[in-house]
Amino acid sequence: MLSQPIRLQKPIPREFDQPPQTIGEHIKRARLLRGLKQSEAAKVFGANHFTIINWEKGRTEPPATSGPAILAFIGYDPYPAPQTLPGRMRAKRRAMGWSIREAARQFGVDAGTWGYWEGSAVVPWQRFADALELFLSNG
Repeated sequence: MLSQPIRLQKPIPREFDQPPQTIGEHIKRARLLRGLKQSEAAKVFGANHFTIINWEKGRTEPPATSGPAILAFIGYDPYPAPQTLPGRMRAKRRAMGWSIREAARQFGVDAGTWGYWEGSAVVPWQRFADALELFLSNG
């Protein structure tokens, strides 16, 4: 008796069952959709594959300086639109790839001042609040 050959099908990756929730999950999804290995994705970011593993597993967060490369790699901004001043400040830093120190330098204030504003949502002087608003709204 002749039997039909068994044809195996590759299962649908479990990663696509749920929408990604973390930045690492977004990176992993984009990597898998491109058919890249972690070591290949690591080259895109100028990192080693252990860094990508840690991002994808949520063990570590990518540094702010990786923000532009990550947004370009995944093709969209996975973060919700910021509604608060601290959220808008973080979004600007992420989009530009700036640390707090670099954002403060670009704006012309001390890093401690920027950090305080970003952490507390309090900009005590109106002239700085107005200048910050303009700074955040310019691309």
